[in-house]
Amino acid sequence: MNDRVRGARLTVGSYNIHGAVGGDGRCDPDRILRVIRELNADLIALQELLGLDELESFARQTGFEPIAGPTLLRAGLDYGNALLTRWPVRQVRRLDLSVPGWEPRGALDVVLGVGPQSLRVLATHLGLRPAERRRQTRQLLRQLQEFDAGDPTLLLGDCNEWWPWSRPLRWLNDWFARAPAPATYPARYPLLGLDRIWLRPCHRLRAVHAHRSPLARLASDHLPVVATVDWPAG
Repeated sequence: MNDRVRGARLTVGSYNIHGAVGGDGRCDPDRILRVIRELNADLIALQELLGLDELESFARQTGFEPIAGPTLLRAGLDYGNALLTRWPVRQVRRLDLSVPGWEPRGALDVVLGVGPQSLRVLATHLGLRPAERRRQTRQLLRQLQEFDAGDPTLLLGDCNEWWPWSRPLRWLNDWFARAPAPATYPARYPLLGLDRIWLRPCHRLRAVHAHRSPLARLASDHLPVVATVDWPAG
């Protein structure tokens, strides 16, 4: 069993890697890999990943299990979402959140085995337009309710929302309870909390912070967001 499960404290993160293009305009997947290692997390949701080869490379060099959630074929590459996990994968669903006429979007809905218990994880990247995000959030909430087995549930990703009274954030806070939203964008001088982590039940969410290392400020246009989760021992 993972020592970090016995210790009853888990670390999870979400990172929009911007196709591995950093603040200097240079595409450098190795910098992203080094930031992933800095996080020292058990689970990481990735957005704007360019291709299965890149995902498999990250997984091979870190020991994570990869789960792909491509949303768009761009220049011959599967572009979209992914999960990297240290825990056994029990079930994977891929949800299409696309709105006609706008960039395809999606979500991964995954059940993981954390010790003898299950953890449900939804990883997503919502659209750029308010109406699009409202529609996508309603669809996510239907998914959460329809397949709710009572397991602890994480929602991670780039929500493209920062105004706390927006309808998508109010709806998600109603389901999960309000969670901290540290500023993650733009990476060099972060002002907006676009990247989010929610947990249900909320009392297990111990802390949430933006990872602000010098390398993270350069490697992408977003900073990673990281949370510590209390987990029952055994």
